[in-house]
Amino acid sequence: MAYAHTFEANPHWLPRAPRDAIDHIPGDNGPPLVGNTFRILADPVGFTERMAARFGHVYRSRGMGGSGLTLLGPEANELILFDRDRIFSSEQGWGPILNLLFPRGLMLMDFDKHRSDRKALSVAFKPEPMRHYAAQLDAGIAARVADWGGREFTFYDAIKKLTLDLAATSFFGVELGAEADRINQAFVDEVQASVTPIRKPWPGTQMRKGVKARAYLIDYFEREIPARRAGDGQDFFSQFCRATDDDGQPLSALAIADHMNFLMMAAHDTITSSATSMIMLLARNPEWQDRLRAEIATLDPDVPVTEQLDRLVLTDYAFKEALRMMPPVPSIPRRALKAFSFGGYDIPAGANVGVSITYTHRMAEHWPDPDRFDPLRFTPEASKGRHRFAWVPFGGGAHMCLGLHFATMQMRLLIVHLLSRYRIAAPAGSGDAWQVFPIPRPKDGLPVRFVPV
Repeated sequence: MAYAHTFEANPHWLPRAPRDAIDHIPGDNGPPLVGNTFRILADPVGFTERMAARFGHVYRSRGMGGSGLTLLGPEANELILFDRDRIFSSEQGWGPILNLLFPRGLMLMDFDKHRSDRKALSVAFKPEPMRHYAAQLDAGIAARVADWGGREFTFYDAIKKLTLDLAATSFFGVELGAEADRINQAFVDEVQASVTPIRKPWPGTQMRKGVKARAYLIDYFEREIPARRAGDGQDFFSQFCRATDDDGQPLSALAIADHMNFLMMAAHDTITSSATSMIMLLARNPEWQDRLRAEIATLDPDVPVTEQLDRLVLTDYAFKEALRMMPPVPSIPRRALKAFSFGGYDIPAGANVGVSITYTHRMAEHWPDPDRFDPLRFTPEASKGRHRFAWVPFGGGAHMCLGLHFATMQMRLLIVHLLSRYRIAAPAGSGDAWQVFPIPRPKDGLPVRFVPV
């Protein structure tokens, strides 16, 4: 049975750990059968905070079909994400969650295979392609933002459509055209399936919708590959179709399609979440709109804005603070390939372990008054002495987000075009409730109004 269509472990995965292997670590497995699944999905931030208050920064719980450990704090982030000793498997951590939906995606690879494929994918983020993307992003954002003034609409839906269109033109090299809505819905179905409590693709389930969505997207990408291999296009997809691995061999069509499926999802879904939280926080803190607008006004009108993005220092701080308060990937799972010790506990090989980025980003000892939006936390003076793994919205180590500079560039351009035209206003209660997993989004879509300035 193919790996893409089963939840069974790959042959090289460690065998399942004995049921009582981590019972010596304090925790709460939750009710029989479902464990803590519904508690986690209902209030993941509150659940982690309650567990940490009861058990400390290492605790055991059960949810989403398995038992595991959560390790909290910057030291845990450094141990697991930096992974100096190659103890932790990303493939075996994410696999049970994603291997029906994003098999062979970059997050589901380890060590040498991950390094090789990451090297091939990195052609998309070299200086020359990034300059090309910047021009495309600038034009695309400017055109769409110009239509947003003077009316109320749900920002999440609007920015999701924009970021998908931008990802398509940047990476795929063409507009999505008539299939755009279906492609967008397919990504939605895949992402929602990743946290559905029913983990098998039975008829009528969200997992079945996700698996069918993946099949549609893989077919969509594979149809394009022969022409891209034979052509000389300079977009990322075309270059990737012509790329070779460390042995000089072209990548298989399925590997290319799987990487495109994951890259396109990551390149628009996580940015959609981050842009939405940024706009919500600016709407709630209008004094910061004024400060960023004043910074934007200092840009030279005779020089392309894409060549001046590094001057937007306060805008960068504000984006970092939005990522602190609402990281687009709230937690990161791994599986221990070797026994290790942390927090006074001996943890066996085979244990499922994870870190909570959201919890670390709210720790008052690193972030005083953590519920307050304060971009000045990221000045050099305020950052001095802070643990380097206290802020990890893009992950860390070998699996650091490959597209972090693309995301930052896109966000700066969005803020330039928005705040130079509009004041951001939102009705009371807008964005008060969010679905945190798998990628944060406001349940109401974040109603906003952009008022011309």
